[in-house]
Amino acid sequence: MFSQIKRKLEGRSNKTPAPTTTTSSVAGNRYEVPFFVNAAYYPNWRIYRQQPPSSLRLGVKDDGTVYLSDEWADTQMPVDGTNGCLRAFTQLKQQYSKMKVILSIGGGGKGSDNFALVAGSRSRTEMFCRTARELVDLFGLDGVDIDWEHPSNPTEGNNYIHLLSALRAFFPPPYVLATCLPGSEWALHNIDLAKAARYLDLLNIMAYDFSGPWTSTSGHHAQLKSTSKSPISGQSAVSYVLNQGVPHQKLLLGVPAYGRSFLGCSKPGQSHSGCGGEDGVFDYKDLPRPGAKEGVDEKAGAAFCVGGDGGFVSYDTAKTVQMKARFVVSKRLAGLFYWHIASDARGDRSLLEMGFKTLHEM
Repeated sequence: MFSQIKRKLEGRSNKTPAPTTTTSSVAGNRYEVPFFVNAAYYPNWRIYRQQPPSSLRLGVKDDGTVYLSDEWADTQMPVDGTNGCLRAFTQLKQQYSKMKVILSIGGGGKGSDNFALVAGSRSRTEMFCRTARELVDLFGLDGVDIDWEHPSNPTEGNNYIHLLSALRAFFPPPYVLATCLPGSEWALHNIDLAKAARYLDLLNIMAYDFSGPWTSTSGHHAQLKSTSKSPISGQSAVSYVLNQGVPHQKLLLGVPAYGRSFLGCSKPGQSHSGCGGEDGVFDYKDLPRPGAKEGVDEKAGAAFCVGGDGGFVSYDTAKTVQMKARFVVSKRLAGLFYWHIASDARGDRSLLEMGFKTLHEM
């Protein structure tokens, strides 16, 4: 899903009561995670759309070196009274004491190209861990998030575990070690998730992109609930991961702040003639499309709009995020995360704000 490295923000408002905390034990140390986390990713290219602060975009060389792929945006461009997105983020930590800024490395497509090579070599793994730690310490960040999409065979699955083990040694508590993985069983079956969870503080499940231009028919791309026609859902993803032995308090459910378009369609299950938007995607803040009618499929836990230049567009709204947040509470998960916050709306339609409010309902 992700085409580049992201930076993840995790935090909670100072206005809420102190949360219940859960504890994960790593090598005898304890890292306390707020009972409900509201996390969001930023892509650094949004800085060029006047949407600062933005996220770090990193690359991984074939020798394992983690490097900045846009040093102007990340460290030099004037933004928010400082130089670069990295410093813009770290200065926000002075205002929000509970916020953590985590470096996320990898992504869909080319973003994950070198992971298999790096994880299969002890020297490259050491280089990866060492250079990632150097960047985290240089900019005063709080940890790393590994977005390898995804180990494609058992050998890569084992090497993924070895990579997490090595990273944990380089990033002991209180550093945060997280990972981001697709929400479909076919993408997860090569990973011993229970073993991975021993090293991780957070496991972020991308419960979206279940449908898109790659599917022959239209569909909800981020539905919460499984249906007879669409068995893959946020619910099925969470059930699979928990059944593999991942502790519930380490699991974050992913929410997309964008919609997927299917032209020539008015509902799920129809053949489409292509897609609207930018590569089939509309930012949530630009939905519903002009002239379109918005609705919510209560049975699936999904929102959509029909009409305008998008055809059938599947996405989340504040209403469906409320449903997802209540699901998280019922399953005692760690919280929610969003890709990505620069696409969110403001005010009553904000996904991030609705998620936070619902997670912390008293």
